Amino acid sequence: MFSPLSLFIGSRFSRAKQRNKLVSFISVSSTLGIMIGVAVIIIGLSAMNGFERELQNRVLSIIPHAELEGVKEPIEPWQPVVDLATKNGHVLGAAPYVRFTALLERGSKLKAVEIRGIEPELEQHVSSLPNFIDENAWQALKPGAHQLILGKGVADTLGVQAGDWVTALVPSENSELKLKAPQRIRMQVTGLLSLGGQIDHGLAIVPLLDAQTYLKLGNGVSGVALKVDDVLNARAIVREVGQTLPVYVYLKSWTQKYGFLYRDIQLVRAIMYLVMVLVIGVACFNIVSTLMMAVKDRASDIAILRTMGASDSLVKRIFIWHGVLSGVFGSIAGSLLGSFIALNLTSIMKGIESLIGHQFLSGDIYFVDFLPSQLEWGDVAVVTVTAVVLSLLATWYPARRASRLHPATVLSAK
Repeated sequence: MFSPLSLFIGSRFSRAKQRNKLVSFISVSSTLGIMIGVAVIIIGLSAMNGFERELQNRVLSIIPHAELEGVKEPIEPWQPVVDLATKNGHVLGAAPYVRFTALLERGSKLKAVEIRGIEPELEQHVSSLPNFIDENAWQALKPGAHQLILGKGVADTLGVQAGDWVTALVPSENSELKLKAPQRIRMQVTGLLSLGGQIDHGLAIVPLLDAQTYLKLGNGVSGVALKVDDVLNARAIVREVGQTLPVYVYLKSWTQKYGFLYRDIQLVRAIMYLVMVLVIGVACFNIVSTLMMAVKDRASDIAILRTMGASDSLVKRIFIWHGVLSGVFGSIAGSLLGSFIALNLTSIMKGIESLIGHQFLSGDIYFVDFLPSQLEWGDVAVVTVTAVVLSLLATWYPARRASRLHPATVLSAK
C-alpha cells in the first residue's frame, strides 16, 4: 500500500478529469460529505467541552461542593464542625452559612430569591464569589449596615443598581405554625454578582451576622459549606466527614442540584462520538460508490497496466490510495474548518444573536447565557483519524474488484 508507484498512479487518478461526469460529482460530494461531517463533529465536541469548562469554572466555583446542613435546628456552635471537617485530607476549606428564601420588593416589582448569609473571609476558602463581584463591594460587605449583594439577573428584574435600596420580606419563625406577617427589612444594594447564568437570577448575599439577626438564630448557622479536592467524588467525601461529626446533619453535595448538568454533558459527548462514526460512515459510502464507478471508468487504464506487468496487489493499492486521498483531503479540510469555527464559536453565535435580535441561551433558564466553546486538539485528532480509517475501510471492496479485472475481456469489449 505504501509503494511510491501505487501512490503516484492513485494520486493521478484522483486529480485527473473523469470521463464520466457523474463519477466526478459523486467524488466531490463524498469529499464534501466527509469535510462537513468532520467539521460538525469537531464543533459539537468543542461546545460540549465549553459547557463542561463553564460548569467547573462558574457554577462549581460558586456553589459549595458539599454541605453539612442542620436537621430541624441550626448548627450551634459551628466552629467545631468546621475544625473537624477541615481535618479530612480531601477537604480544602469550610465556611458557615445561613440560607433562607425572601421576597425582594422594589416599587411594584417583586422577585423571590435565595438569600445566603456568609462570612466573607471564610467564604473565600470554599468559593470564588469575589471573582464575579466588584472588589470594593466585596470588601465593603460588613454586618450591621443592612447591605446586600444581588445577582445581576435579579437586579435587572427589579430595575436596581448598586447604591439603590430594596425591601426584603423575610419569613418569621413561628413554632405554632400560625400565619404571621413577614419582616420587612430595608437593604441597600452594594454590588452585583455577574456570573452570566441561572444563579444570577436567584441569589442574593448578605453578611452572616445580619442573616442570623433576621432569622433570630443567635450564633447558629444553617450549615457548613465544604470545598473538596475531587469534585466528582464530593458525595463520598462528605459522607466521610459526616461520620466524624458529633452532631446530626444532612449530607449534601452539588450533584443533588446540578449533577444532571454534568451527566447531560457526558451523555451528549458520548452521543456525539456515535454520531461521528455514523455521519462519517455515511459519507464514506460515497467513496465506495465513487470507486466502483471509477473502476468501471478506468477499466481500460487498468487493463493497460495489467498488460504492462502490473500485479493484482499493485492495482489494489492504486485504488486504495485513490479513495484514501479523497478521505484524507476531506478530513484535513473538515478539521481546519471545524477548528476555525470552534475557536470563534462564541463570538460567531453572539453575532448571529445580535443580527436576529434573539438570545439562544437565556441566563434565567440555563446555567450560562452564551454558547461556550473549548477546542481540544485530542478531539480533532480522534475525529480526523476516524475519518481516515473509515475512508480506508471503504476502499477495500472496490480495490478488490479492480484487481480482478481481466485485461483481455476489457480490451476486447473496446
